[in-house]
Amino acid sequence: MSAESRFGVLDGWRGISILVVLACHLLPIGPKTLHLNVAAGLLGMSLFFTLSGFLVTHFLLNRSGILDFLIRRLFRILPLAWLYILIVLLLHPVSRDAWLAHIFFYANYPPKPLIPVTDHIWSLCVEMHFYIGAALLIALFNKRGLLFIPAICIGITLWRVYAGMHDSVITHFRIDEILAGSILALIYDRQFGLKIIDRMSRVNYLFVLPLLLIACHSDGGFMNYFRPYLAALLIGTTLFNQDTRFAKFLENRILFYIASVSFALYVIHPLLVSSWLGSGDIVEKYSKRPLLLLILFICAHISTYYYEQKAIGVGKKLSSKLHDILARVNSFFSIS
Repeated sequence: MSAESRFGVLDGWRGISILVVLACHLLPIGPKTLHLNVAAGLLGMSLFFTLSGFLVTHFLLNRSGILDFLIRRLFRILPLAWLYILIVLLLHPVSRDAWLAHIFFYANYPPKPLIPVTDHIWSLCVEMHFYIGAALLIALFNKRGLLFIPAICIGITLWRVYAGMHDSVITHFRIDEILAGSILALIYDRQFGLKIIDRMSRVNYLFVLPLLLIACHSDGGFMNYFRPYLAALLIGTTLFNQDTRFAKFLENRILFYIASVSFALYVIHPLLVSSWLGSGDIVEKYSKRPLLLLILFICAHISTYYYEQKAIGVGKKLSSKLHDILARVNSFFSIS
């Protein structure tokens, strides 16, 4: 089975992850006493981070050049993220220090100058820190540096255990969710042999899913520390075994479309929630949710296909030009 077909499963997971996050932020999920909204948020983000770690690490393993990686990722994230930050911080004035923390993506660290409409930017901060860390590993040790990721991931988790951090928005207490996805990529690209792939393909997702749900709940206790690895294992069971009905369900067109606009959905939705669409008492607020979701998807579609994709195209062209320039420079010096 081709990589493209297998990665269709990942698109399905991405679609599910953003739907779960939106449900967490926009809908009441059961009685408040059950804390299901918090659990849904942790579930959605753990899946989202796992996918990010997998795709970035897979890219680094199969492509050459740190500049190519950084340019492509920055042109994927920054255009919409910076535009959103510019708009909301002009509408909700903050201090200069807060501006800098948002623009340079360290707003998830104390004194954490995030405001309600930028509270979700913490996850982009974690993503950006991961990109920098991955690039440093490649710069220092070439692709072999990625083999340090499992040890780093386990080290982060042990740090969480020592600090008693079941969940956090601070990078060094949350990045193991991304690194677990990186480990999955190392497995997928056969960095640890074929036996582990065979064993993961035999694991039933119905066994892993309940464990992950427990690990996402505040009453899950020590299980919270296993959340990164359970999320990676859950995705891995469908990545390595395409024969289940659920794996085939993940490849449906609706989830693929939702996945394609997921970044815009995530970035934009708090601004709409802060507007008239999210105002009023409980009855009024939730009666507006269908309209809010409709407008959100329209905005996300426009952003994805008429703004972000153009920026991504510019990044690809810039990366290609730099690659050609570096190739000519290397050729010149080799001849000399």
